[in-house]
Amino acid sequence: MNWLLFWFIIYSTTILILTIKHVKVKDLDGYLINKRSTKTLQLVFTTLATFVGGGVSVGLMAMGYEAGFAAVAIGIAYAIGFIITSAFANKINFLGKEKRIYSFSEFLIKNYVSKDHKAFTRVFSSVVNSVNIFIFFFLLSAQFVGMAALLHHTLDVGYLYAALLSAVIVIFYTAFAGLSGVILTDMLQFIVIIIMVFIIFLPGINSDTAGLSLLKNLPKDMLNGTSYGLIFLIALPLFLSPSVLVRLDIWQRLLSAKNGSIAKKACIYSGFGMLPFYIIFPLVGMSVKLYADIDPNYAAYTFLDSHCSDFLLGFAVIGLISALMSSGDSFLNLISISAVKDYIGWRKKDINEGDLQNTIRIAAIIFGIIAFFVAIIIPKIVDLMVVGTATIVIFVPCTFLALVNKKSAQYKYSALISIIIGFVVNLFFFIFGILSPDKFQSKSSFVPAFLMTLIALLIAMPIEKAKANR
Repeated sequence: MNWLLFWFIIYSTTILILTIKHVKVKDLDGYLINKRSTKTLQLVFTTLATFVGGGVSVGLMAMGYEAGFAAVAIGIAYAIGFIITSAFANKINFLGKEKRIYSFSEFLIKNYVSKDHKAFTRVFSSVVNSVNIFIFFFLLSAQFVGMAALLHHTLDVGYLYAALLSAVIVIFYTAFAGLSGVILTDMLQFIVIIIMVFIIFLPGINSDTAGLSLLKNLPKDMLNGTSYGLIFLIALPLFLSPSVLVRLDIWQRLLSAKNGSIAKKACIYSGFGMLPFYIIFPLVGMSVKLYADIDPNYAAYTFLDSHCSDFLLGFAVIGLISALMSSGDSFLNLISISAVKDYIGWRKKDINEGDLQNTIRIAAIIFGIIAFFVAIIIPKIVDLMVVGTATIVIFVPCTFLALVNKKSAQYKYSALISIIIGFVVNLFFFIFGILSPDKFQSKSSFVPAFLMTLIALLIAMPIEKAKANR
């Protein structure tokens, strides 16, 4: 019996049922933020599904194969980030209800623009949303690469066709289900990931490494976490941790929480809950490194193929694909909302909810197609993950200012300048690192980007304030 086909039919049927259920939903709050009624367990599961499922799990295995324990440092940085975010979770949830905010981008726009400055509103809105779309395009493409790598081997089809199938699945579900549907699949897919950890990954790691003892045969830089350089390792908790506070997906979930208390608890539980996975998944890649010389993208499949019967292999592959879809539909949902709800907001004051929802669905299809082509052009899951997550840090300074200063709007030009400078610096150093890896590690591009963003904001603020007081 073809067990892969068996599990694929079960998975596809489930997705189809959920899609049919949610395509009938006409309520905008339900489509965008689950009617602001998400409970603690749902919120924790959907958050963990995004941070440890999908491209993250496959990407961490690839990163473990490529760089060893350097991948674990990312998990530690994120855990610290969730604790930082928990301090603002209640306020974010409250502001969402009070000001009817649906996304992180919308929060920044409403804090730094006013009706009296229409031209600036257009520029600021365009910059914020363009940068966010840039970030999540790469993260979405990483999911497509991960899915394509698995389908390429399991279905014995070309990478192009595997990537196309991956994109079609994600685009179809996201376009019609919205966040309410995404939360349901996230919960289901996270449970599948947990099952796989206990019945496949942990026993396989123990077998391949002889109880971890064989890890000593790996290069030292893989064991001490310095494969990407010491700067990368030190900078993660200092600069990447605050990025959790400015992630579109985290804001969408905090805004969807039933109340501020649930939002705060979900942050704390998610921070501690994700850590074990950021240790286990890199260990999978490190285990594969002991016996196989392969493309890092295929570390996940190589491990599964070595430790699974046909029945379990089918379950595991579909489980990982569903997890990849879990992250993919979250990212595509966010890109579409930012592009439509926020970007066109300065052009149309009164937008019919039905028309807006249909426009978001159309945007999901268009952006999904574009992300598919990015996955074809850059078929490297680690690089896609890093450039996406690294760019997020440029929003930290202006977001923190908006959350703690009620008069943050007076620094609107400073915020805009800092975002633009941070984006340009990050892109420059990332490209420079790709072209000259012997001179700079591209994965550390977020360090100069964050520093320049912060410096630009601190320099511009007193100047802007002085001009306003003249």
